[in-house]
Amino acid sequence: PTKQPPISLLSSSLSHFNGTKLCQIQYKRKVYQPKGALHIAASSTKKILIMGGTRFIGVFLSRLLVKEGHQVTLFTRGKAPVTQQLPGESDSDYAEFKSKILHLKGDRMDFDFVKSSLSAEGYDVVYDINGREAAEVEPILDALPNLEQFIYCSSAGVYLKSDMLPHCETDAVDPKSRHKGKLNTESLLESRDVNWTSVRPVYIYGPLNYNPVEEWFFHRLKAGRPIPIPNSGVQITQLGHVKDLATAFIAVLGNEKASKQVFNISGEKYVTFNGLAKACAKAGGFPEPEIVHYNPKEFDFGKKKAFPFRDQHFFASVEKAKHVLGWKPEFDLVEGLTDSYNLDFGRGTFRKEADFSTDDMILGKSFVLQS
Repeated sequence: PTKQPPISLLSSSLSHFNGTKLCQIQYKRKVYQPKGALHIAASSTKKILIMGGTRFIGVFLSRLLVKEGHQVTLFTRGKAPVTQQLPGESDSDYAEFKSKILHLKGDRMDFDFVKSSLSAEGYDVVYDINGREAAEVEPILDALPNLEQFIYCSSAGVYLKSDMLPHCETDAVDPKSRHKGKLNTESLLESRDVNWTSVRPVYIYGPLNYNPVEEWFFHRLKAGRPIPIPNSGVQITQLGHVKDLATAFIAVLGNEKASKQVFNISGEKYVTFNGLAKACAKAGGFPEPEIVHYNPKEFDFGKKKAFPFRDQHFFASVEKAKHVLGWKPEFDLVEGLTDSYNLDFGRGTFRKEADFSTDDMILGKSFVLQS
């Protein structure tokens, strides 16, 4: 990593010393002189490959790219249908998208196939939405020596746990994190002669979400059950709507300021676990939930996850993306959760059946304590 220029603190009054301002000072000089940035005309249409693209993020991203006139190919194993009509999407919009999207069927772990098929096609830009390990990315770079930009979906999970929050792009990362493959991929991109951009979302939510971020709460609210939340419930976390993430992915495309840069992407507000339960209730039109707090150390849940979030403060600054890319999230949390509810759970669709077995252990014990 390049050495940070010394930070001049005189330029900003001390009253500015909240997290966001500090993040800003740290990157200000570094960002506006991207080294080796490639000059790309943002307006020209590109031949774009999306690795993944049929589950969640790529579904929304591919639609935006097609709307902008790009030629978009999804690389998938073909196990899921390449396109499905989105909840709330008009028949004509869907028909148009379906007629334009292309499909390359293959397994990205078959490196020989990846090399031969991609070099035959010669894409301008690759969005890697589902890459987890650096070894999966190398054959893509080998196959496309003239690639204009490699845009990677990383994760804010790469940051080293810290008492100083929000996480900024310049913060220390954790080589032992369960996302270390994402980290190794970012290092690989940095070491290769490629114009790359990495996006680090925090928790992503929205319609079609297969991670039970909001669905976990909706299941309990719909069943009229109390919501069990570990410890005090004032742990602070952060959610970003999938459609806002998709617009951020568009904002970095062909953007010189995004060259060889990392951006945190999420919502602007942070929220406590208790607050999230209440926001989900508001979004689905449910009464204010009964929240039951418990000490997770008193239970053995086996392999089951009793709560879908990491039990700690976990949130990141999106100031860099706002200043450098001119991007801004469109959804506030309750609006975003309402969008998710109305277009998904509220229509009776969800990814996983409700499983209240861990709740029953918690509630059983807390009722015993109460009586």
